Amino acid sequence: MDDLLDADVLDRARRTTAALTALGVRHGDVLLVHASLRSLGPVADGARGVLGALRRAVGPEGTLVVPSFTPENSDTSPHYRARVRRLDAAAVDAVRASMEPYDPSLTPAPSMGALAETVRTAPGAGRSAHPQTSFAALGPQAARLLAGHRADCHLGEDSPLARLYEADARILLLGTGYATCTAFHLGEYRMPGPPRRSYRCVVTSRGVRRWWEYEDVALDDGDFAALGAAFEEVAADGAVRTGRVGAADCRLVRLRRAVDFATLWLTEHRATER
Repeated sequence: MDDLLDADVLDRARRTTAALTALGVRHGDVLLVHASLRSLGPVADGARGVLGALRRAVGPEGTLVVPSFTPENSDTSPHYRARVRRLDAAAVDAVRASMEPYDPSLTPAPSMGALAETVRTAPGAGRSAHPQTSFAALGPQAARLLAGHRADCHLGEDSPLARLYEADARILLLGTGYATCTAFHLGEYRMPGPPRRSYRCVVTSRGVRRWWEYEDVALDDGDFAALGAAFEEVAADGAVRTGRVGAADCRLVRLRRAVDFATLWLTEHRATER
């Protein structure tokens, strides 16, 4: 019975890998992955099975990257505002006191989903240094892609997104839509004169927990779904490939082309809105 069960798990894992290959994932790819495992439906061995399928699809020379963001350690994030809504002052103080400083080797990223956490905790994975918008990666290019993530640059030129752009990476949307397409944020930084705002989060400085405030581009993903739809309407051949993995509609997107389009689209549309 166990042998039959193992054979079934192996067969389903192979089908997932085959679906990724049919979508266009190739050995040696650098992939920025966003995944909704619920959308995929039952997958052999859950998030670990999906990660295994991805690693087989890109091969030993390929590199996988996932967002491992931590809005839980910031009091300027929507996550924090939702958490303290309707709490009295004493309860808010207790929440703030309980917020842990960012540690790239230990801090979980629960809001990023099961696959992101599985990548982050996998043997050999690396993680970038930003205390709120870090990325985790597995593969031979991981260290280069994650290096130099400046603490006052969420998703701009001194972040892994810019390194992914240089590497001609692709975006894999596994059961997710463009609303979660983090790469579009790089287009925000490349707009002329993007608006800026203050951010604050908990960090450790010389072993001491403290709050740190800094200024960066005001990130806004509220129009990313519309941006993605516009991109698909004009995308050149090969810029977007679509297919199914499990039960989910999925996309494989050229990151450079998506970011270049986003820069122009956001510049035009957000200027009109002001």
